[in-house]
Formats: sequence, structure tokens, C-alpha cells
Amino acid sequence: MSASKNTYASARAKTNGTITTDKTSVIFWILTTLAGFFLIWAPFQRALFNGGTYDFERSIYSASAWSSIILLLLAILGFFIYKLKERKDLLTIMVMLMPLTYVISLSHAASHYLATNMIYIQILYATFFILGVFLTKNKLGTLIVAGILMISGYVIVIFGLLYLFGNGNFAGHLFGWFALMDQNNPLVYRDVVMSESYGLRLTSVFQYANTYAAYLIMLFFGSLFFIIKTHKWYSVLPHALMMVPMIVSFWLTLSRGAIVVIPVILLIILFFLSISRQILALIQFGLAFITSLLILQKVTDIGIGLQKQPSASESWHGWSILLLASVVFTVLAIVIQLFVAPWLERVTARFDAKKYATFILPIAAIIVGVLGAILILSDTGFKNILPDNVKTRIENINFQQHSVLERGTFYKDAVKLWSDYPVIGAGGGAWAALYEKYQNNPYTSRQAHNFALQYLVEVGALGFLVFVGFVLAVFAFYIRSYIKSSQEKRDLHFLFFIVAISLLVHSMIDFDLSYVYLGAILFLALGGLLSNVSSAPLRFKSDSAAIHKMFPALLAVLSIVMFYISAQLVSANGSYKETIEVVKKSQDYNQIVAPLDKAISLHPAHPDYLLTGQVSRIGILLQVYNQMQKEDPAKAEPFFNQAQDLLNQLLKKEPHNRIVALQQLNMLLLKGKREEALAWSQSQIPNYPWYTEMYEKSIALNIDLANQANEKNNTQEFNKRLDDALATYKEVLARVDSLKNLPKEQAQGREFAVTPNMALNVGQINYMRGDYAGAAATIQPHINDNLDDQTNRVLIRWYLAALQKQGSKDQALLDKLIAKDPAEKQNIDAIVASNFPK
Repeated sequence: MSASKNTYASARAKTNGTITTDKTSVIFWILTTLAGFFLIWAPFQRALFNGGTYDFERSIYSASAWSSIILLLLAILGFFIYKLKERKDLLTIMVMLMPLTYVISLSHAASHYLATNMIYIQILYATFFILGVFLTKNKLGTLIVAGILMISGYVIVIFGLLYLFGNGNFAGHLFGWFALMDQNNPLVYRDVVMSESYGLRLTSVFQYANTYAAYLIMLFFGSLFFIIKTHKWYSVLPHALMMVPMIVSFWLTLSRGAIVVIPVILLIILFFLSISRQILALIQFGLAFITSLLILQKVTDIGIGLQKQPSASESWHGWSILLLASVVFTVLAIVIQLFVAPWLERVTARFDAKKYATFILPIAAIIVGVLGAILILSDTGFKNILPDNVKTRIENINFQQHSVLERGTFYKDAVKLWSDYPVIGAGGGAWAALYEKYQNNPYTSRQAHNFALQYLVEVGALGFLVFVGFVLAVFAFYIRSYIKSSQEKRDLHFLFFIVAISLLVHSMIDFDLSYVYLGAILFLALGGLLSNVSSAPLRFKSDSAAIHKMFPALLAVLSIVMFYISAQLVSANGSYKETIEVVKKSQDYNQIVAPLDKAISLHPAHPDYLLTGQVSRIGILLQVYNQMQKEDPAKAEPFFNQAQDLLNQLLKKEPHNRIVALQQLNMLLLKGKREEALAWSQSQIPNYPWYTEMYEKSIALNIDLANQANEKNNTQEFNKRLDDALATYKEVLARVDSLKNLPKEQAQGREFAVTPNMALNVGQINYMRGDYAGAAATIQPHINDNLDDQTNRVLIRWYLAALQKQGSKDQALLDKLIAKDPAEKQNIDAIVASNFPK
């Protein structure tokens, strides 16, 4: 009997299309195990945040290696059972178009390093989509994937609360053996709880409160669905127990954007529920929120106190309050599901068959939501039940607050960036690489805080349309199938809809999908949405084995290539970390460069390995060059040349890296190539218009070259250089003035102003041209009392010389300067005696 069942399952798999398997399949259980390990491991690696530097990349490369193994297993399975028969089967192939668009955009990549990383990440996402399609084909697989998603989420919530209530060491012992802990303290996971000027913020594994809030929205709406869909107390129990801890955690993220998007996501979910479930969802959700609000002030106070002073009794006090509230809500939730839910289903049954009946309650919910927002946001006294930090954040929800205005600026700048790379984009990581060129004011944000716009600038209109078309197709197949399906079949995959909608909606206002873990969950959920839908057969049919096996063959080849690449990248990262450890213990050149050169050979043109990291190959070569230059200049030269060769390679791969650009400028100056250095600084100003370094160097170099022209009695060249310096200075002034036009609620970001060096150089120009009053007025605001600062002393010299030329003086300042160094009197006299062409 068992053999006949397996034969039937196998035959059914072969005729069903797509990737299908029986639950007794060995590959099914291997893949389920690998998926479970990933969903438990990945969150504790800073949720695989794509930070664009070596210290973030190792976990991502490791995840890529594991996903390559998963992809190979899927390919092996596909050789036996995959058939291209239905329209939905095309989407299993089309998911590979997304990494392909990133490969295409690599030809215009602003950063080769960031762009290639995004290709690897997109392949990982495609793998998890196919995995989702495969694992959730049968009921058991769907239940396992859903269970792992929820259990791993509950673990993340408990992890955050452990740190909130001062149990960080206990959490470290529980999770430290596999989590990415602090290098200096292996029992501490950094920034689980962060202190801001407006209060304490809970971030859990994400180290970013807004993304944790988005994750919690996904999680508690998932829990809410599991509560309202059952009448069994033991099925309600685990999800109801976690509702209050999740909502309390949500409040403690202090995320205003998340508060705004909750009604949107809830509304979308309600449209897919029957009337009775809509009512139950609102009741259960309302009760959970009310319960959390009743204890929020006390829990917040205890959490703040424990961050300052650990106390076992206070910690237990906090846990007991949270546990008691959770038990109270759980009891209420179970009573409602056991007794109220059946009654509601009977009462509302007659409305379920009526068209548009399910739209009534969501519309009513909108009205109630608006009234609730008025109660909370207006001065009604209702918001006084909230803790001060939460109340302050909610009071600041408006379109004129800094974060909203700043995001608006990001979005406008992203559109400007995209307009220069409209079709295929500027490659993965384009925003991080290029935003400094397009930014309206000197903010610092390597994330555009909008997934759609960040995706658009990376792969252009072509890639964006591929992504949007793919996601809409998945939703279209799912919704069409949802409408036609039985309640049991709807319930089986609805969690994946909640996951996908929650992440996509919130990512429109933040960078949640820069966390590879969340991106993997999103694509896993999209695969889960597609896996069990039915669709029309393809117009062309073929029994050719080649057609059906081409896609699995492609996956097999891709998996092997990606495993090889990922293993190399992990090894390179390990060698670089070894270099950092060697530097702490030894100054031996050969010991240091051995692991570093290995890292570079495995991962060429890595900006951190070559220049921008804690230890860099170019930095080491220049240190050796500077040391040997004093002893034997001839032997020193090869070290400089090698550093320049590496820098040239890096410039080709990373043409928009500011540190690389500055290093090129410094190396030109080191060789005394002033003309080339000036040309370089001028060419780089448009790329980094809100950084003063290039402006400073350009003005200073123009003055140096003007002095050289003066020595050669070349008046025309002298005046041209000074005019060029003043033109650069005026550009700085124009940018400073433009910052005054920012809304008063929006901070400008980094400081951007005339620097003492600029003021000195412009004061010198005024002096050279006989405008002594202008010279003094330019220099004087930048003088301070620190006479050990050489720039300050030069400022004072020229200022006193300008005063002397006007027949004036500042005797007190002159006395201080001469007291510091009597030779300064001669320096001032030399400036006064200098002759410059008029």
C-alpha cells in the first residue's frame, strides 16, 4: 500500500507542473531543515544588513554560500519533476530576471563592489522564492515554514525584551554561540536598546528601531490571523501570549512611520477576511493594544531604569507585569474565540455571500481610525495615558517634522540621480555611491529610505518594471486563486500575504529591505503565495526533455558558480580580519601583508582591503615609502609606484568613492604635481559638492600657483589663478546661502561653512590685491585663542599685516603672538614688505 501511494505521489508530481514533491521526499526534509536554520541564524547576524563594508559582508557571503547549496538541491529536484506547463510556472523562471537586471546595470555601476554584492543578494532572493514555491506545495511544508517564521519572530521579540529588562548576559549565553556579538564582549549584542535624546528605543537584532517596528507589524498581524482563524484554545494560546509583548515592543521602538502605516496594512488585510473575522480581528487587535497601553508606562519606566542600573528585583517586576498582562489578554482571546467567534459566524453567515459586504467594515474601520488618530494626535487628553517618550513622538507626527522633510529631500535627490541613469540604472548600491553628488544639502544617509526609489536608481526603469511586474503577477495569481478557493486553502497561505504586504508597504518609507534577512523572507513569502495557485496552461506545449530540464540545468550551474564565489569571498574576509589581528600584535611588514595580499587576491579591488578599511594595502605601502624616503629615496620609489598602481585599479572600479578621490589628490601632492592636483580637485568638486576638502585644496593650490607665477613676473597667470580661487570660494558662499532656504524644521546635516583655511586663502588674495580691509574682515572671524594651532597663527599674521597696511593695529593680539614666538614679528614684517602685482 505504501509503495502504491509513493508511486501515485510521484506520478502526480510529474504531471502537476512547477516544483512539486511528496512530504516523504528526502530533499524536502533537507530543504526544510536548511530553511529553518537560516531563519533562526540570519536575524542574529544583524539581520544580514547590507552595510557596504567588510564588517557587514561576511554574514551575507556566508548566507550566499548556504543559499547556493539550497539552489543546487532545488536544481537536482527540478531535473526529476519540473515541467513548464502553466503560466504561473513562467514566474519560477522569471524570478531570475531580477538578478539579470543587476548584471546588466553592472556595466554602468557607480561602485563595482556594491554592485556585485547586490547581484549575489538578488540570486539569494531568487533562490528563496523558488524555495518558497517548493516547500509550501503541500500542507505539511506550508505549516512548517509558517511555524518557523512565527517561532523565529517570537524568539527575536523575547531577545529584545531580555535586553530591555537587564538580562543581556543571560541572552548572551543563550544566543552568543551563533549570534554576531560585540568583538570586545562576546556576551553583548550591540544596540539592542538604544538611547536617543527623546528616549529609549528598542531595536532587538536589527540595531535600527524603524525596521524592527516594521518586522513587529508583520509579526503581530500574523499572530492576529492565527488567533482569529481557529476555535481551538491550544492553537490560540501561543500566539495570544505573544501579542502584548510584541505590541509593547512596538511602542518602544518609538517609530512614527510604523504607527502611520499600521492602519494601511490592517485595512488591506481586512478586505481579505470574512465579516466575522473582520470583527474578531478588530476586537482582538483592539484588546491587545489596550492591554499593552495599560502597562506601557510602567514597563517603560522599568526598562529605562534598568538601562542605568541593573536590578534583579526590578527586572523580575518588569517581566511579571508583562507576563500578567499577556495572560489576561490570552484568556480573553481564548474566550472570544471559543464562544464569541462561533456566534459571530452564525450571525454574519448570511452576509458573506452578498457582494461587497466585506467592504463595509474596512470602510467603517477607516472612519474609526481617523477618529482614533484625532483623539491621539489632538489635545483631547487621551494621549496622556502614553509614556512621555511615546507621547512626544506621536505629538511630532506631521508633515513638517524633520524626518518627513528629510525623506522628501532623499526622494527628490533619488529622482535626480535616476534621471542621469534612466534605463538600466547605476548598479547595485548606486544610492550609497552617488547620493553625495546629487544631495540638496549635506545630510549623511547611505540609504534612500524608500525601497522603490533605491531599486529604481540601481537598475533603472528596465529593472524596476521587471520587479514590479513580477510582484504584481504573483499577487494577481494569488488573489484570483484566493477568491475561488475554499476557506481552508485560503487560510493555509494567508500568512505569506501578510508578510509580503507588511514588508512592502513599510519599505516605501524606510530601508527595511536593505536587510537581506527581510528580503529573503519577502521572497520566501512570495514563493509561498504562488506555490498552490492554479493558472491557465501555456499556449505552447512540448514533451521535449530539453525544454523542461534547461531551467534546472541553469540553476545547477549557477549554484556551483555562486558557491565557489561565496566561499572565496568568505575566505577573503577571513584573511582581512586576520590582517587586523596581526597589526595589533606585530609591525613586521611581511607578517602583515601576507594575509592582506591573500584577501586581495581572492577579492580584487575591494575598497576596504586596498584603502578604506582599518588596515589597507595602499596605506601600508605609503607608510613604508615615507619611512624609506628619508633613508634611501631610490628604494622608496617602487613602494609609491605600487600604491599608485593599486589606486588606479581602485579608481576604475570605485570612481565615486570620496576616500579614494582624496587619496589620489594626496598622492599627487606628495609628488609635488600641483597642476595635476588642482585639475583633480576641480574635477571632483561636482562629485562631492557638500564636502569642504576639495574646495580648500583647490583654493590653496591656485594661490600656490599664483605665487609661482608672481615669482616669474607672469602677471596674467597670477591674476587668473587668483580669479579661479575666488570663483571656487564664491561657489562655497553660494552653497552656504542656499542652506538658509531649508525649512526651519529640517536640519541641514553635516556642517558646511567657510573653513579657517579658506578664510586665510581668500584673505591672502584680498591682501595681494590691495584690499586690506577686505582681508582683515575675511580673516578676523576665524581667529581663536589657540596659539598652538599653526593655521590660527598664520591667520593672525595676515590679519595683523592687513591692519598694519591700513595704519591700524591690535596690540594685545600682537603681544600674545610675539610672547608665543618672538620670530612672528619678522614673519609679519615680511608679509607687509611683500610686493604683489596689481
